[in-house]
Amino acid sequence: MAANDVEAAPEIDRIDGLPLPREQMWLIGHAQAERTLLDAYRSQRLHHAWLIGGPKGIGKATLAFRMARFVLVNPDRNAPHLMLAADLSVDQDDPIVRRVIAGSHGDLLHLRRPWDEKAKCFKSFLTVDEVRRTISFFGSTSSYGGWRVCIVDAADDMNASAANALLKILEEPPEKCLFFVLSHSPGRLLPTIRSRCRRLDLKPMSEEEICQGLEMFERGDGEVAHAAVLADGSLRRAIQLLDSGGVEIANGLERLIGQLPEPDLRQIHRFADAVSDRKSEESYRIFLDLLRDWLDRRVREDAASGVTPARLVRWSEVWEKANRAATLADALNLDRKQVVLGGFQALGEAARGRPAA
Repeated sequence: MAANDVEAAPEIDRIDGLPLPREQMWLIGHAQAERTLLDAYRSQRLHHAWLIGGPKGIGKATLAFRMARFVLVNPDRNAPHLMLAADLSVDQDDPIVRRVIAGSHGDLLHLRRPWDEKAKCFKSFLTVDEVRRTISFFGSTSSYGGWRVCIVDAADDMNASAANALLKILEEPPEKCLFFVLSHSPGRLLPTIRSRCRRLDLKPMSEEEICQGLEMFERGDGEVAHAAVLADGSLRRAIQLLDSGGVEIANGLERLIGQLPEPDLRQIHRFADAVSDRKSEESYRIFLDLLRDWLDRRVREDAASGVTPARLVRWSEVWEKANRAATLADALNLDRKQVVLGGFQALGEAARGRPAA
């Protein structure tokens, strides 16, 4: 993507006040994964494709760009100074690094869901046309005579045609090329794509690492510790929680859940009004994520405590019903308040020992 394209179109993973993954020079955590990439690059057997897996927002793209910068700055894998490298850090003032940060390096291709200029929104999928950009990218010679790197961000967004197009290029890789295929759920990718990649899974970040990241990005007040707990190992999510009042939403949800099986209806309606407002898209998404997380924890805790299977089924039915309602509301532009109210109704029914309606 040319520099002027980067400036003209919105960035799908942009959060106000934060560097994009290609701009982020620091990696928080994941030292073992970084070492794995470094050692592989210095070895005689470097796999051409890496499947980097892990939950959203834990640093997969940041690690991929960190490796890409290192490879582009150090194209000779046998250079003596590489044997002394302790990690993948490079000089931020290096001209090659500046081009990567600007999104204008000719040997780096970043594939994401494209911006639809006519609809003024991002497309729902990482399209086959986007993936086919690899044909011209790898079909020409390297702009700087070294490696060419492609980052697929994220492979979960590909439709079937795009996945098949990616598989074809993975099956016949050009010389001196590297793929970093990022996935939030690697197990759902085509087995044939997984089989052609070396797997590198990243662990969710610790609460301490998330707090470190929040401090680095100057997100901090009395709610930092709570946001780190709610973030489920994702620094990105912790930042979104703090920026969008997510901690307050979590407190409200926990308060109402604590009243089950008979929560105060007036409080539920006030809460539903607040999180379903069309002007507060992020608040609604945060509510859905927090509800799913609570249900997931409840099922795991109940399973560990040996409760009856019927009780586990009831909580699972609430999870499925909430997801169906949210998907239908998005597809048909239905009233989101009814999704929130329906979620609490299903929670109440499950808490009373009745199956979700």
